[in-house]
Amino acid sequence: MTKTPSLPRRALLKGTAAVVGAAVGSGAITGFPMIWAQNIKNITLRQFGTGVSNLNAIADRCKAETGITLQMTAMDTDAAAQRAVTQPHSYDIADIEYFTVKKVFPTGVLQPLDIKKIKYYDDIVPLFKTGKVTPTASVGQGTAPCRVSYVEGASSTKFAPAPTEWMTLIPTIYNADTLGIRPDLVGKPIKNWRELVDPAFKGKAAIINIPSIGIMDAAMTIESLGMMKYGDKGNMTKPEIDKTIAFLIQQKKAGQFRAFWKSFEESVDLMSSGEVVIQSMWSPAVTAVRSKGIPCVFQPLEEGYRGWGGGLGIAKHLTGLERDAAYEYINWYLSGWTGAYLNRQGYYSAVLTTAQKFMSPNEWGYWMEGKAATAPIMSPEGAQIAKIGDLRDGGSYYDRIGHIACWNSVMDQDRYLIQKWNEFSVA
Repeated sequence: MTKTPSLPRRALLKGTAAVVGAAVGSGAITGFPMIWAQNIKNITLRQFGTGVSNLNAIADRCKAETGITLQMTAMDTDAAAQRAVTQPHSYDIADIEYFTVKKVFPTGVLQPLDIKKIKYYDDIVPLFKTGKVTPTASVGQGTAPCRVSYVEGASSTKFAPAPTEWMTLIPTIYNADTLGIRPDLVGKPIKNWRELVDPAFKGKAAIINIPSIGIMDAAMTIESLGMMKYGDKGNMTKPEIDKTIAFLIQQKKAGQFRAFWKSFEESVDLMSSGEVVIQSMWSPAVTAVRSKGIPCVFQPLEEGYRGWGGGLGIAKHLTGLERDAAYEYINWYLSGWTGAYLNRQGYYSAVLTTAQKFMSPNEWGYWMEGKAATAPIMSPEGAQIAKIGDLRDGGSYYDRIGHIACWNSVMDQDRYLIQKWNEFSVA
């Protein structure tokens, strides 16, 4: 979206904030005096992030319900992480993924978020606090959100090992990713990650071309083949990276991969056209293929899922009325409508209790409880994506999220990984 000049607005806001005073800004975000609430309605917040959640539908609804204008800019994951660090004054809200927090937050471009100002903090799923959706579930290898969710204090950039009053991001979205397949074209049951490199799919497989994510899919494939057992897939040693990249180059030169995609649209086109029949995929991309009437399955696999999560951060430079508007926007985000919208795309909302209020019992049963649809399931855009009797791929929330084996990761050897991934890209 096109940005409008921001200096006049910021100058005006600075003056307004000085008149109203700091007392309101330091309190709870809801229940503003009328004049304060009216001022918030005039604010524009500049937000950037991936196309997954930087959606016009969310901006339009936010404007209608809060008066706050969102100027959204969508980009790919790598570009979002780079912008967060290198252009900190070009945005107010960073909508980024948790694994990039490990890179971004220590640079000081985002401010710790006060959980006392988050109306639904107690309702945020435990995945972002303790890392477990059930007491017995494992956290999973890699940059699990809980490992970078908190910092030690109001001005700290040091991650805390346990919950504090200060979060790096307020979580909004997450999912358990796996391989997408075209069931009408693969010709056999798909049960394991190793199927990605089955010679039967030579020239018809694809992998995501984002190092921190693609390397995890490769590691899941290598372990599934029994070629190597990693100490920690989410934090590989240099020799482990070398072996993984060598494997990918070998597969590439053998002609296994039809493509290496970076954007949602690319993955949808590859699968819709039938050029690719098995690939790394995201849930809404599967939904998008299905909405065209083309069979596509987000295939559960025996080795488990690769998890990811995202959230909203507030830029370090944001203060006063603008910062309060940012908190108000985040509270609105968690209040239910957006969560239901994201759930209908196959993601999960960070606050399930509010999202449920905006979904029908049929939708909730299909998307969250693993129940058969009792009526057609529609996408947020109104296209039918499941018929009566259909089940969600992978089953219930606990069946899917409870079987995350690893998370998208930034490793200690991140620079080395990027160097080696580039060698794979040009091989």
